[in-house]
Amino acid sequence: MTKVSFATHEVFNQAPPFVDVDLFALDRPLSDAVAANGGVSAHAELSEFGQHWGSAVMAERGRLANENTPKLRTFDSRGNRRDEVEFHPAYHELMARSAHAGVHNSTWNALGQPAGGAAEVVRAAKFYMAAGVETGHLCPITMTRASVAALAAQPDLLAKTMPVIGTRAYDPTFAPWSAKRGMTLGMGMTEKQGGTDVRSNKTRAERDGDDYRITGHKWFMSAPMCDAFLVLAQADEGLTCFFMPRFKPDGSVNAIQFQRLKDKLGNRSNASSEVEFVDAHATRVGDEGKGIRTIIQMVQLTRQDCAIASAGLMRSGLAHALHHARHRSVFQKHLADQPLMQTVLADMALHVEASIALVMRLCRSFDRAPLDQAEAAYMRLLTPAIKYWVCKSAPGFLYEAMECLGGNGYVEEGILARHYRESPVNAIWEGSGNVMCLDVLRALSREVEAAAAILQNLALETAGLAGAGDAAAFIAATFRRPDSERVARLAVEKLALLAAAAALNQVSPRHAELFAATRLAGNHASMYGAADLSHDDVRGLMERALP
Repeated sequence: MTKVSFATHEVFNQAPPFVDVDLFALDRPLSDAVAANGGVSAHAELSEFGQHWGSAVMAERGRLANENTPKLRTFDSRGNRRDEVEFHPAYHELMARSAHAGVHNSTWNALGQPAGGAAEVVRAAKFYMAAGVETGHLCPITMTRASVAALAAQPDLLAKTMPVIGTRAYDPTFAPWSAKRGMTLGMGMTEKQGGTDVRSNKTRAERDGDDYRITGHKWFMSAPMCDAFLVLAQADEGLTCFFMPRFKPDGSVNAIQFQRLKDKLGNRSNASSEVEFVDAHATRVGDEGKGIRTIIQMVQLTRQDCAIASAGLMRSGLAHALHHARHRSVFQKHLADQPLMQTVLADMALHVEASIALVMRLCRSFDRAPLDQAEAAYMRLLTPAIKYWVCKSAPGFLYEAMECLGGNGYVEEGILARHYRESPVNAIWEGSGNVMCLDVLRALSREVEAAAAILQNLALETAGLAGAGDAAAFIAATFRRPDSERVARLAVEKLALLAAAAALNQVSPRHAELFAATRLAGNHASMYGAADLSHDDVRGLMERALP
C-alpha cells in the first residue's frame, strides 16, 4: 500500500479499501449455498454481478446516496402541489443497476407467474450482495418484486402493469406509469392509531364508478417516488387492498400528499414518508373485505427479503472485519494471527455460514412451493421464524464487526457505521419480533400435520448433530403448551437454529457440526469469540469466509 506523508508522520499500517473485488467468488459460503439449492448454473452470472457490485465505483455510489439524503418538494415554483422527492444521482444509479440485473422482477415470468427453476435462489444471491454495498435503495426494489404476488388477485390489473414491471429498465421520470419504460411499486399499510393492527385503519374508500376515491392517511409509506402503491382502506365490505397510482387516468397528479419525510436512524438513502390521501384515485385489488388476505401475499415476499438483506449486511461486516484484521498489525503480529481475534472472527464466520445457508434454503422453498406442498408448508412456517432470528441477530453482529476495526469502525467514513444503523430496520419492518412469533404460532395452529412433518424432517436432517434431538423435542413440546405464546420467542429461536443446522448440513457438514455444538447443544455465549473452536476449524472458517 502506498504510504502518505504528512508534516509530522507517514500513514501506514492501515488496511487498503475493500473494493474492486468479486463479492461472489470471495464468498464460498454463498456460492456453496447457491449450488446446494439449485443455482449452480448461475455461478458465472453471479460472479459478474459480484464483480460489478464489489467495485470501488459502486461503493462510492453507496456512500454518496447515504450522505445526500432525499428531499421533499411539496410545491413547484408557482405554488402547484407536486409532492416529488428528489434523490442524489448515485441513488438513481444504484436503482438502475439493480433493475438491470432483474433484482426487482426476475422471479416472475412475463405473465406475472413464478419463473420456476432456481429463480428465487439466484435473485436472492444478488439481493444479498447488493445489501452489503447499499441497502436503502433495495426497499423499492423488494416492494416492486413483491407487489406482483398481490396484483395476482386482480388479473386484469396485473395484465396491464406486468409489461412495465417486467422490463429491466429503471425510469425515474415523474410521469404516469403507463407511459414509462419501467416502474416501481410501494406499499402503505400502517396508520398512526394502529401500526401493525391494520384492522383498526380508518382510511376510507368510496366507490367512484368502477374505481374508488380514498381519503385518510398512512403513518409510514416508504419509497414515496414509486409509480404506484398498494394501500389498505376500509370499503363497504371491510378492509380492502387498492392500487393507487401517482397520476390519475386523465394525467393529472393524484391527491397523494406527502406531509414530511421521516428522519430515520438508518435507511437514509431511501425516503420514508407520512402521507394523506384527499379523494385519491385508486383501483381495487382483490375482493372487498379481503385486503389482508391480498396484501399478505406481498408481505410474505418482503419478509423473505428482510432476512436476505440482514444476512447480506452481516456478510459485509464480516468481510470488512476480516480484511482489516489481515492488514492491521498489533504487537508485531497481524490481528488475524492473534488467537483471540481469530476465535472472534471464526465464530462470526460460523454465524454467517448458517445464516446464508438458511436463507438460501428458504428461497429454495419459495422456488418449489407452487409444485410441492411440503415446500409450501416450509415456506409458510419458516419465513417468520427465519426473519425473526436472522434480522434480530444482525445489530449485535455488526456491532462486533465494527469493534474489530476499533475506532476506524465507529466513524462514518467507513461502511460499518452505516451497516450498524441500517440493521435494526429489517427486524422492525414487515412485522416486529413478537409479530413473527405470533405468525409462527398461527401457522402451527392452522397446519398441525404439516408443521409436525416439517419438524420431523428437520430432526432427520440434523440427526447426529449435537443437541439437535433435544431441540426438536423442546420445540414440539413448547408449541403444544396452552401458554405457548408466553414462551414463543424461545421456541421460535430454537426452531430457526434447528432449521439453520439442517440447512448448513446440506452445504458444509463439518460446519453444521460446529454450529450445532455451539448453538444447540448448549446456550451460546452472548459474545462472539467465546466458543471453543479448534485451530483447524478457525482457519477453515476464516478461509471460507474470505479466501
